[in-house]
Amino acid sequence: MRTDEMARTYNDQAEARLDAAKSALEGGNHPFTIRLAQECVELSLKGALRLVGVEYPREHDVSAILSAVKERFPESFSNHLDKMGEISRDLARKRGPSMYGDEEEGVPPSELFQRTDAEKALSDAKYVHEKVGKVLQGFKREREG
Repeated sequence: MRTDEMARTYNDQAEARLDAAKSALEGGNHPFTIRLAQECVELSLKGALRLVGVEYPREHDVSAILSAVKERFPESFSNHLDKMGEISRDLARKRGPSMYGDEEEGVPPSELFQRTDAEKALSDAKYVHEKVGKVLQGFKREREG
């Protein structure tokens, strides 16, 4: 499978997470919304890295590698990498607590995250997914000539 096909597959998987996150928010499951938003961002950004032939680290936050390879992306995308990196870092930090809560303090995920947290996570995931989708389309048009 070509790297652009892998990137598109990741983007499709990210979109499925985004759709599920919307449903989770509608159902009032705020921690799960955050978890799915994080997965959407992770898959989207890893797809972008695949697109430019970068082997990404096997970790949830790829913001450091994105910054390191910024020049491989078109300016229309790289101009947004700082914000996307911040989103990636933020959601990666919330990934564990959104599943397990604060185990030391005995606080479940449902008490750690409110609707506003979930709405922000969903909005951030949409932003990243949209930007990656645009760069994928640009590469596709370029490839097709």
